[in-house]
Amino acid sequence: MILPLLLLAAQATAPAPAPVSGPPDPVEQRFNRCVDLAEDDPRAAEDEAARWQREGGGFLSHQCLGISYANQGRWTAAAAEFEAAARGGEIVKDQRTANYWAQAGNAWLAGGEAMKARSALNAALASGTLQGMQRGEANLDRARAFVASGNTIDARPDIDRALVDAAADPLAWLLSATLARRTGDLTRAKKDIAQAITLSGDDPSVQLEAGNIAAALGDEAGAKAAWNAAASLKPGSDAARHARNALKQFEAPAAAPATPAPPAKK
Repeated sequence: MILPLLLLAAQATAPAPAPVSGPPDPVEQRFNRCVDLAEDDPRAAEDEAARWQREGGGFLSHQCLGISYANQGRWTAAAAEFEAAARGGEIVKDQRTANYWAQAGNAWLAGGEAMKARSALNAALASGTLQGMQRGEANLDRARAFVASGNTIDARPDIDRALVDAAADPLAWLLSATLARRTGDLTRAKKDIAQAITLSGDDPSVQLEAGNIAAALGDEAGAKAAWNAAASLKPGSDAARHARNALKQFEAPAAAPATPAPPAKK
């Protein structure tokens, strides 16, 4: 599946806009330089952010360190830094604070900490300052955290809200279709996976789920076509591996070796 990291990559790599307009703020300028460095050389940015923290860099130094960790795939360390940035942002009433909570939730989710992810995402959404795509992505991540915790009932309202605010994100439609299939709503699953295919039909995860839904509907030809597409689009991916395994059920069983005829009686 395409699951964990798309939101974090989208939110964490771009510098957040300065909270107020006016003359260049040297703190914001240092933050933007640190974030740029985190994109190009995360280890160097890690050193810079740590040095900045020792110099009293405040919540923005935590945010930059979180980005450097995220770009190295060190998700739990990144989540802790994003939370530190969010708490510091709350103290000074920085308007980006909800984004930092959302990034923390996404990083906790990527690190396999669903309960911590839900807590951070609750804080992000409770602020009421997230709008549009950012609010939709936070709802989507909280839905994923619910599913990871085994709670599909509470996941559905969050996914439905995500489909309003983040309708351009194929992941939202993919996850909605997957949840619908798992809960037995195959009509909805078929509708939502069709939208995911429209937005990202060249993603093997989308084609894998399309095959799963077709198989659940008894559409053998549709399942074969989608799973073959998933297997060929990115052969080394997990989705391709799962698709190839699914296709094995259609392979003809190997013919049993012929039983030798008994020797003729003389």
